[in-house]
Amino acid sequence: MTATLPGAAWLGGTVSRLLDVGVGDPARFGQLCGLALRDNPRRAHLVVSRVLGKHVPVAPADVLAAGHAVGDAVAAVLGGALPGLVIGYCETATGLGHAAAARLGATALSTTRRVHPGVPVTAAFEEEHSHAVAHALQPAGGVSLGAPGPLVLVDDELTSGRTALNTVAELHARWPRERYVIGALLDARPPEARAAFAERAAALGVRVDVAAVLTTALTLPADVLDRAAAARAALPAPAPVPAGAPGDVRVHEGLWPAGAPTTARHGLTPAGTAALHQAAEAAAAALAPALAGSAGVLVLGTEELVYAPTVLAAALSARLAGVPVTTQSTTRSPVHAADDPGYALRRSLAFPAPDEPARTSRVHNLADPAAVPATGRWSDLRAEDVVVVVDAPADAAAPMAGALRPFAARAVHVVPVPLSEPAP
Repeated sequence: MTATLPGAAWLGGTVSRLLDVGVGDPARFGQLCGLALRDNPRRAHLVVSRVLGKHVPVAPADVLAAGHAVGDAVAAVLGGALPGLVIGYCETATGLGHAAAARLGATALSTTRRVHPGVPVTAAFEEEHSHAVAHALQPAGGVSLGAPGPLVLVDDELTSGRTALNTVAELHARWPRERYVIGALLDARPPEARAAFAERAAALGVRVDVAAVLTTALTLPADVLDRAAAARAALPAPAPVPAGAPGDVRVHEGLWPAGAPTTARHGLTPAGTAALHQAAEAAAAALAPALAGSAGVLVLGTEELVYAPTVLAAALSARLAGVPVTTQSTTRSPVHAADDPGYALRRSLAFPAPDEPARTSRVHNLADPAAVPATGRWSDLRAEDVVVVVDAPADAAAPMAGALRPFAARAVHVVPVPLSEPAP
């Protein structure tokens, strides 16, 4: 897996210094992650993945490779056993979990906060530390939480493991099985959290293994929340929007083949995932002429809709020879943005969520935070074309597209895709 981005090697230096955070294996951690501050009174810092394709634009091949690396780590732990189901956590790890499932040849499912009114909520649980705590599972179309074989839960990082064990407790009480595996890009649990994890798993009477691409530790001072408040006050303001003229907005309706799946929100078998890839190839073939000659394309997924935009970005990259293509996605998560070259989130843009206009959605950075421009300011870096993949009507995405215009030198391309529906 290629994990090194161009520019500065360490996007956690500013937070590490201000909070006195100790990082185990700093060289490898710095390749995979940076650090930022949260706007969350319960947690001080945010680990920002440089390969996940969420808060940082990344080449789509690297995003898919990160998911495949998680899948390989899970396979090594399972030792040849085939998982019955792979579940990715919304919203950050929906794409990661789907890519890991694809690598394992397994059925994929993701948790959701966008509950489908026509599908029963089979299970629900809470993510204790999150700003948005509720998770729902809505498998349908033959996908079952009782599928035989080990169950794999995929998240981008483990800091305590409580969310994973909350899930295991909920599922094991109703669909007991012998084994669970937690797959992650980063396992940063401190020793006391590892001990608590093992104790609770033993109390549940079940085997829970952890498979991570990188296992390390972050050491935080006792007064880290106070330090974080002071650090937010000490940091510079967020980066402004680029100074160049804003691009146009172009809507591309009907590019995604009718009936093809778009997410694993209700579960996708390997055949369903193959159908998603075929749909992405068809959409890329139709969209590529509008992007020909671009100096750079950013494909933007929307919140839980991550995997399909990443696969679309990979297909576009293969068709647009010589055109740099990156991908990331919008998010519900608020962060503290600061235009500092050693900080992982230099800008945050807010707009009404297309699926729920009364709620705020965001996108962070919109350019590699580690990039060092040859001339001018980092804040003026931007793609020539931004492709927004959204499972909502184009009209509902219009406020988001308008907010993105300064970040596209040529055009913001809105690509509506169908809302994920359960398979018949």
